[in-house]
Parts: sequence; structure tokens; C-alpha cells
Amino acid sequence: MMNFDSTSKMSKEAMDSMLTTVSSMTKGFQQIAAEATEYSKKSYEDGTAVVEKLASAKSLDKAIEIQTDYAKNAYETFVAQATKMSELYADMAKEAYKPFEKAAAKVSA
Repeated sequence: MMNFDSTSKMSKEAMDSMLTTVSSMTKGFQQIAAEATEYSKKSYEDGTAVVEKLASAKSLDKAIEIQTDYAKNAYETFVAQATKMSELYADMAKEAYKPFEKAAAKVSA
């Protein structure tokens, strides 16, 4: 009977760890999706504004200047967003691993 109780307790702990991991991953994916949506929306708005500026440009030099500024800002924004997304993925992985880290510490102790 003692073996059944310990097996039952271990199974419960494993299930709790799994549910905690799934919950933290779900929150992480929601945060990532919200961030990606916001970035896409902002990129679209910026692109639309540039097209409007280009349409109203009076000279080729002004059009090239508008396009150059847009390309520079788009690249900087993309790099910042990529960095932020990689941090979100790393944080999500750390949070998902925490319950298993605790279980591994118990086993090795």
C-alpha cells in the first residue's frame, strides 16, 4: 500500500508540473501573439503613411529621402522587435521549465 501512495503522489506532482507548464506556455504564446499583432499593425500604418508621403513628394530627391528614412526606421524597428520577441520566447521557456526544475531538485536531493 505504501508503494501505491508514493506512486500516486508522484503522479499528482507530475500532473501539477505539466499543468503549470502548459499554463505558463499559454500565457507566453498569448503575449507573443499580442506583440506580433501590435508590431504588424504599426508596420502597416507606417507603410501606409510613407506611401502617402511618397505620393505627395514634389521631387525625386524628396521621394528618395522619404524612402531612405522609412527604410532606416523600418530596419531599426524590426531589429528592436526581433530582440523583444526573442526575449519573450526565452522568458516563456524559463517559466515553462521552472516546475520541472523543482521536481529535479527534489529527486536529486
